[in-house]
Amino acid sequence: TLLKDLRELSKITMPIVFNEPLSFLQRISEYMEHTYLIQKACSQSDSIQRMQTVAAFAVSAVASQWDRTGKPFNPLLGETYELTREDQGFRLISEQVSHHPPISAFHTESLTGDFVFHGSIYPKLKFWGKSVEAEPKGTITLELHKHKEAYTWTNPFCCVHNIILGKLWIEQYGTVEIVNHSTGEKCVLNFKPCGMFGKELHRVEGYIQDKSKKKCCVIYGKWTECMWSIDPQLYEAHRKLEKKGTTDTRKQKQPEAINEDADEMPDVQETVAVIPGSTLLWRISSRPPHSAEMYNFTNFAMTLNELEPGMEGVLAPTDCRLRPDIRAMENGNIDEASSEKERLEEKQRAARKERAKDDEEWSTRWFQLGTNPYTGSQDWLYTGGYFDRKYTDCPDIY
Repeated sequence: TLLKDLRELSKITMPIVFNEPLSFLQRISEYMEHTYLIQKACSQSDSIQRMQTVAAFAVSAVASQWDRTGKPFNPLLGETYELTREDQGFRLISEQVSHHPPISAFHTESLTGDFVFHGSIYPKLKFWGKSVEAEPKGTITLELHKHKEAYTWTNPFCCVHNIILGKLWIEQYGTVEIVNHSTGEKCVLNFKPCGMFGKELHRVEGYIQDKSKKKCCVIYGKWTECMWSIDPQLYEAHRKLEKKGTTDTRKQKQPEAINEDADEMPDVQETVAVIPGSTLLWRISSRPPHSAEMYNFTNFAMTLNELEPGMEGVLAPTDCRLRPDIRAMENGNIDEASSEKERLEEKQRAARKERAKDDEEWSTRWFQLGTNPYTGSQDWLYTGGYFDRKYTDCPDIY
């Protein structure tokens, strides 16, 4: 029965104190924090170099999860979020296209027409007693127009430990395969689980192979810090020396006791040891000094819910920035946020009952269910027109 109870947990409304004042749609837009990497890939003439940069972007896209233990608000069906960043050269639109299961679709386009980046994410949750694991089902696609290339991948698993008691901490693990559908080149990235003494915590290691499966380069680093690339032969030579114990003269501390409880946060290990001959692909931006008091937000995350003067007249009425429970929480009114959240969820349930009574199907506004042209799998594709600003038939969800 305990297992059954834990499975039912996903249906329980968690108290608002576990949340952070952003919607999951806003959290998805954080993929774009390191857009400069996409711009860099557009400008590179060599496809293996482009793949290295795209791999760095795929890792950077999940880097803002680090220490983000607050749960984003579940988007309401029909909720949208738009983000235009002139300084980074993109605009994004996302929509909650399904409630059961919860699916969020997003579409980002370059302001100069260089790329589109799109996907749909269904975060499938599993409860394991002390931890909760999210499997981000759904394909992510990056198209570089100048090179007539498309890359696809899926994100790693994300796990939050100690949800019942103790310090919350996050790890990401699993294999991420990035495929270049035009050249047949492939990058395999292994996000490593923390391991016995935590020495694998946050580590990512992988390689790029050409279409004849020859390894062209090795990629390594940590998703919380930086990613490097190196020639496979140099990498192997270094590994051999390491096994002999001739490279690292630092004394390894003897583990005092075996960590019986995998949920305990491991001590943070020394950072990435750079192998001579490596090239830096990406380094994380440092967080603002007051980040710890602000849900461990990055600088980028802190701007996502800003309602600038004049914005209200322009936004779709379904935009997260207009969502009253998140706004109340951001303003520090926890009780109001809690009652607003309840009201909005009740309103959503009532609307669903109403539709069921009339045998009415929910129709999405900016995306439709289709087929990803590169993977052949089911995908939510942007139908266009959002930025024409004709919002007459948007649903009333707030």
